[in-house]
Amino acid sequence: MKHAELVTFGSSGLDRAAHIRGNADHLAQVRAHPLATCLLLWRGKPLVQGEALDRLGLIPMTHGLVQNGPGGSIEEPVFLGLSDGDPVFALDISGWSPEGLDLSQVGAFIDPSEQQHPDLPTGHVFAELRRIMTRLSARDAELAAAAKAVVGWHETHRFCARCGAPSEVSQAGWQRSCAECGGQHFPRTDPVVIMLITHGDSVLMGRSPGWPEGMYSLLAGFVEPGETLEAAVRREVMEEAGVPVGPVSYLSSQPWPFPASLMFGCAGEALSREITIDPVEIEDAMWVSKPEMMQAFAGEHPVLLPARKGAIAHFLLQNWLADTLD
Repeated sequence: MKHAELVTFGSSGLDRAAHIRGNADHLAQVRAHPLATCLLLWRGKPLVQGEALDRLGLIPMTHGLVQNGPGGSIEEPVFLGLSDGDPVFALDISGWSPEGLDLSQVGAFIDPSEQQHPDLPTGHVFAELRRIMTRLSARDAELAAAAKAVVGWHETHRFCARCGAPSEVSQAGWQRSCAECGGQHFPRTDPVVIMLITHGDSVLMGRSPGWPEGMYSLLAGFVEPGETLEAAVRREVMEEAGVPVGPVSYLSSQPWPFPASLMFGCAGEALSREITIDPVEIEDAMWVSKPEMMQAFAGEHPVLLPARKGAIAHFLLQNWLADTLD
């Protein structure tokens, strides 16, 4: 697919400089670099700035919140890489408790809340990444996705999966090591297939329980051990909608740090239009024609809301409508 890497969180050419991670002296040098910056996260929400919240709120490594701020899911900053030659790190400060915090919206499917730390400049706030992801530049989006995913992994993998002992951060945050049994653990990424299943000029859309009214997206599901992407596409569509699928092809991928997926966008040709949903898997499914989808994208469809902007489902549907999938 010619436009594959234009998807949100697609590669921006960030130099991850993996050779620095295991070199203590080199790592100390980049941490002390005068232009080194850090992306703070709070409960998975990156620090952003600007009237439109369209830029990461990167702060100097010398800032007090980096040096001795409230603790979080990782003991030290993660080295994300070199952005145009300048070192960038990430650090979680979820130990901070904002005064008068209303928890009702934090972590929700749609979280419009913003949190302003008193030690940060006015206009630097923590915001839900899904809400602002399409406003960020490609570089900021890649940095935010990497930071959110790896910090989230540390939050749930503080103990060795082999022996249960506490593990320690190593490789500049890209590994956890166990001193008890010698186990080495690496950030988890879960493969997921998301399918543009078509029959003629119609595409198969579904919705999960709890989604906003009218919101539909492409069907998706986790790849199982020992399974190819093609087999996962056919299995998931059959399980969720009862639709048999013939030829399958790969289109594009997207890192999706909610919390740790890599979405494999695939195209599949349906062998039947008959739908039999599994109510445990999805709430509803339906065939949507191109004219109807164009209505939905224009906000003029009486029922259907398109997939969330920034998600690979929205990206694939846009290219399907524009006939630019090849």
